[in-house]
Amino acid sequence: MSRSAEFQTEHFQDYLTFDRGLSERTVQAYGRDVRRLLEFLWERGASRPPDVSHVDLREYIFHLKDAGLATSSIRRSISSTRTYFSFLLDEGLLESDPTERIESPRSWQRLPTFLTRDEAVLMIESPSPDHPAYWRDRSILEVLYATGIRVSELITARVISLDLDEGLLQVVGKGSRERIVPLGRTALEVVRRYLREVRPALEKGYGAGMLFLSWRGRPLTRMAVWTLVKNATERSGIRKKVSPHTFRHTFATHLLEGGADLVAVQELLGHADISTTQIYTHVDRQYLHQVHRRFHPRAK
Repeated sequence: MSRSAEFQTEHFQDYLTFDRGLSERTVQAYGRDVRRLLEFLWERGASRPPDVSHVDLREYIFHLKDAGLATSSIRRSISSTRTYFSFLLDEGLLESDPTERIESPRSWQRLPTFLTRDEAVLMIESPSPDHPAYWRDRSILEVLYATGIRVSELITARVISLDLDEGLLQVVGKGSRERIVPLGRTALEVVRRYLREVRPALEKGYGAGMLFLSWRGRPLTRMAVWTLVKNATERSGIRKKVSPHTFRHTFATHLLEGGADLVAVQELLGHADISTTQIYTHVDRQYLHQVHRRFHPRAK
């Protein structure tokens, strides 16, 4: 008996058409989804329906994500898979449903937008050197990229929390948790320049000791940082929707691309739970696929 016969693919299409009364277009879409699923399962050695486990189906979902399918397409594939295995159960070809433990698409996190390395450089270098705020604005962009700190952590960072000798900045994150983040050589040099040439002129006694001040000498607001990033995006010609938080995603992604350990990235981001950090492993996997398709001679 052929594998298609074992898995009742033709019977399944009849079931969709005559039992479920679905349109021809919908039946064709289900058929494509199921054929793609079965090709994956056959490559994993499943020769008949009872061979398929929930682990196989979970790996299939990861396979779809890695292939770059849109969330809506993956959701439809999962729906097709559930319908197909429900059919197999009704036909008596299975005793248990392996789809029961498939993760619901509603619980997935959307892959965050991040900047490429070239885009990050364009953003950081976008402020005009002729503008009086140049070194402040450049410092903010450098620090966001170099540390991955949240905008709330940036605007509440204090001058006394900055260790210029060690190149470290202490910030207060969610739940009032303090952590120390390294600035890196480039960001540190720019911050030094800001502290030396710009901040003294901004300090009017209203800054409450904050590192970054507005032209009125008060602590920066979230909106001020958002506007800075928005203007930098427009000057850079970047068409992505970029916010201050995009630099946080970019920071984490570039660390993982460079081989950083996930636990270290968790510590640098200030995540209480590593499961929050794990979203970036999906981004990293997507990046690896892009590199493979671009550079491997047999990938095109």
